[in-house]
Amino acid sequence: MRRLVLILSFFVLHLSCCLAQDVYTKQFDNPKLEKKAAKWLKKGKWRNGFMKASPDASVNATDFYLQYQRNPEQWKALFRWIAETDLTGIPKGKHPIEGTKLVASVEDSQNGPLAKRQSESHYHHIDFQYVVRGVERFGLIEHNSSKPNCQWREDVIHYDYDQQKARFIDSAPDRFFIFFPQDWHIAKVENDTEDQDIRVIVIKVDYIDD
Repeated sequence: MRRLVLILSFFVLHLSCCLAQDVYTKQFDNPKLEKKAAKWLKKGKWRNGFMKASPDASVNATDFYLQYQRNPEQWKALFRWIAETDLTGIPKGKHPIEGTKLVASVEDSQNGPLAKRQSESHYHHIDFQYVVRGVERFGLIEHNSSKPNCQWREDVIHYDYDQQKARFIDSAPDRFFIFFPQDWHIAKVENDTEDQDIRVIVIKVDYIDD
């Protein structure tokens, strides 16, 4: 009997491992909320005049919906600023967004080899990133096969991760990216072209807990 129990336990554990899904972002066990968020995202009132780009498919729509409801003033200001600003002509550097404590970082930079790029996540802030010139490759790392390789320093932590499970996405002018605290990501990864020069707009928005 004991042997049968052990055998059954082994098969249950094996089945659980096989069925375990890779995790790349925050999971919401609420289909009604997810449906509401998808409808809100598609409707587009959040745009506040910004029509040049839409969220990349990797953006967690439910997290975006909840964070916008909890912190509408910062999100409205962000989208108004990127709608009204010449993002390719504005000088590089930091630009305060009027009426808020938000700061837009305009970065003229280069992609680099994956081995030299660190994965990261943030606890208190959300990374809004919009590549307005060039192609930036982003990576998303899988949670179950990753682990922190350092302590939190200010608002950033880095990870050791399974490169085979990482997902890579190339930017395009009609898409922007939003990395919430549970979106463990890698930025400025070398793409498959000869041109690695990029201009990216980075704005850190406050993350509001439940």
